[in-house]
Amino acid sequence: MGWGLSLGLALAVIAGIAAYGVYQTAGKDLPAHAWLADYQPPQMSRMYAADSRLMAEMALERRVFLPIDAIPKRVQEAFIAAEDQRFWSHHGVDPVGLARAVVTNLEGMGSGRRAIGASTITQQVAKNMLVGNDRTMMRKVREAILSFRLESAMSKQRILEIYLNEIFLGQQAYGVASAAMNYFNKGLDELTLSETAFLAALPKAPNNLNPTRYPDAARARRDYVLDRMVEDGAATAAEAAAAKQEPIVVRGRQRPDMLATGQYFTEEVRRDLVARFGQDQTTMGGLVVRTSMEPELQAATEEALREGLTGYDRRRGGWRGPVAKISAAATEWMPQLEATTRPPGAQPDWKLAVVLSVEGRSARIAWLERPTDGRPAQPRQGTLNFEDFSGWARPVNAQGRVGGAPRRVQDVMNVGDVVMVEQQPARPAEGRTPARPERLSLRQIPKVQGAVVALDPATGRVLAMAGGYSFEQSWFNRATQAMRQPGSSFKPFVYLPALEMGIPPNQRLLDAPIEIMTPQGMWRPGNYSRNTNGMVTMRTALEKSLNLVTIRLAQEIGIDKVADAAARFGIIPNMPRVLAMSLGAGETTVLRMAAGYASFVNGGKAVAPTLIDSVQDRFGRVVWRADNRRCEGCGSAASAQPPTLVDERRQITDPIAAYQMVSLLQGVVQRGTGTRAGAGLNRPIAGKSGTTNDYMDNWFVGFTPEIVVAVWVGFDEPHSLGDGETGGGNAAPIFHDVIAAALRNSPPVPFRAPPGVSLVRVQASNGDTILEPFRPGTENAARAPIGDTGEGGGSAGTAAGADSSLGGLY
Repeated sequence: MGWGLSLGLALAVIAGIAAYGVYQTAGKDLPAHAWLADYQPPQMSRMYAADSRLMAEMALERRVFLPIDAIPKRVQEAFIAAEDQRFWSHHGVDPVGLARAVVTNLEGMGSGRRAIGASTITQQVAKNMLVGNDRTMMRKVREAILSFRLESAMSKQRILEIYLNEIFLGQQAYGVASAAMNYFNKGLDELTLSETAFLAALPKAPNNLNPTRYPDAARARRDYVLDRMVEDGAATAAEAAAAKQEPIVVRGRQRPDMLATGQYFTEEVRRDLVARFGQDQTTMGGLVVRTSMEPELQAATEEALREGLTGYDRRRGGWRGPVAKISAAATEWMPQLEATTRPPGAQPDWKLAVVLSVEGRSARIAWLERPTDGRPAQPRQGTLNFEDFSGWARPVNAQGRVGGAPRRVQDVMNVGDVVMVEQQPARPAEGRTPARPERLSLRQIPKVQGAVVALDPATGRVLAMAGGYSFEQSWFNRATQAMRQPGSSFKPFVYLPALEMGIPPNQRLLDAPIEIMTPQGMWRPGNYSRNTNGMVTMRTALEKSLNLVTIRLAQEIGIDKVADAAARFGIIPNMPRVLAMSLGAGETTVLRMAAGYASFVNGGKAVAPTLIDSVQDRFGRVVWRADNRRCEGCGSAASAQPPTLVDERRQITDPIAAYQMVSLLQGVVQRGTGTRAGAGLNRPIAGKSGTTNDYMDNWFVGFTPEIVVAVWVGFDEPHSLGDGETGGGNAAPIFHDVIAAALRNSPPVPFRAPPGVSLVRVQASNGDTILEPFRPGTENAARAPIGDTGEGGGSAGTAAGADSSLGGLY
């Protein structure tokens, strides 16, 4: 007995020393666990439009986090019954479960069965979050040590919360809330007992318990969980028996409907979020982002831009050939057409079609119609008439030159050509317009590009943004990233300093030739019309966009004042002090131009354009808001006066000068170069067109009292749009369509004159009688004609782009 006691004591000492050594080895360099107390799992961020429709989801893992109080009690009980029945009583490791696992594994030695574990929920949290998934004894020891530490560092509820939100349950679902949606398209509070038990069965082997692939295994494991819930008192025997009779029906998650428009807007918001909050917080922070985008206006803006670019392409672009060439044989065209890559930028309702035959003045074409019920694609055939494309599909040669009008179908397409077509619906007769049957139209992706920005001048909220013909074709946002010359759309910022100095709108200015010596040689600018008009008023000069008058005015007031105005309005922050800049030779963006013009209509206040209204974190707290106006009286419940929002925006020009510019720009639309912008709209509209040297850039920037719209048209690699292609012809019609969509069914609103302005009836250049706005006391104070120096020359410093033909930018 003595020897036995001695031997037992010695073995106990040895075992204790060994256990201590294992503890020291396993406990060495254990990861820190205290951070788990404040851990927040990665969570999807969502972006919403102004009407609360979903625009985009930003995530690395599709996870939905729920605090423990929001997880139904029965869901908690189901997972505890399935995974750790003594969760509420043990201290991280369950000795009873561990002993049972040891006995079971000893009994199964040599049978080939896989050894079972005895991991508690706490141990699973330690494994998933801290120590990894290695199948080694040392990992189990480290896991157990960390489990004891976790239990001492945080509450059971917190441990269970982390577990239920982190556990992988198959179907790309992390956490119980995501799994409920992915398997049953339900929230946790909508689950039946059978569905709850099934989710609790998944942690054991989520891929091997997929009810679609392994229905019997899934059902058996669910029933096992139901029995455990009865043992724990989480369900009655009758409830469990009824639940066992229910089949496991996977309904699948229905993705929320996302807006199909506004990809450029969405990407711009994403870039803004990354700049403000960082990449990790944007994609894993669970942010709720509310934007200013108006979906209906956004869709109309994109449509107007596409129509405008397509119209130019048909007028100037010619036919650049088929998408591909394949065999038109009856047995070969279907698989070859299905394998043909759809060109990026093709609209969703366009179809790839192959020319099967050419017959007289038509072509027989075929395409594949893909049914929505998952059946194989079905062949369809139709006729493409020569009259549909003969007016615009002029062949383009190898040098890129557009030829003459085609005379026959073969000049445009041949058998085996793959082209894009669109089905046009039938149109009933309307008045003198005859009825038109359903037909096919030939389509082509334009090479020309454009951009549109629409914003609210009172707040700077961007309501719509289109950065190009198609986001699929190019992610480059031409509304915010492209720096282009504004041409004559810059001229209001030359005339504004003159108005600020008290020069009245009826001031007579000289329109005559001028020569300016530059380091590049003599610069002889000229008007677009190549004519001069002698003495004209400031109003007439802006309405007709006279270059020579603009340059003389810039000389008179000083180019420094023009540069100052460009900086104040945010158009060109550091404009070179050279006279060519007065004709728009600098570079700016569409968004900057829209914000600059907005300051005219809002009484001279600075406008900071914003795409995001507010950002909330995962807990609903507002972490950023665009509208940061101070509210006086908001915190006083007893005040008899309603609270007021204080407008603290910077006054960048005086209200009278701003209103005078609005009036001048109204004249541009009514009598000048921008008449197409307001045609048929019957409401006050102001704006200015712009066209740069060699017709490289076309602009129209304009506004009503409710909205500002800026439009640009041009090529990404700058080259001429073609002789005579101006902003008034290309950009103004796009502006017109956007304004028409934005203000549909709304009454006309006049521009508001500021206090103190003096309105005097005068005769406009076309003989109409208008109300000219003056500063008080300047109604009869027009100076001697500006620029009438006899010779019309002057030193202007350095001017970019010396030109002796059309004379710079116009």
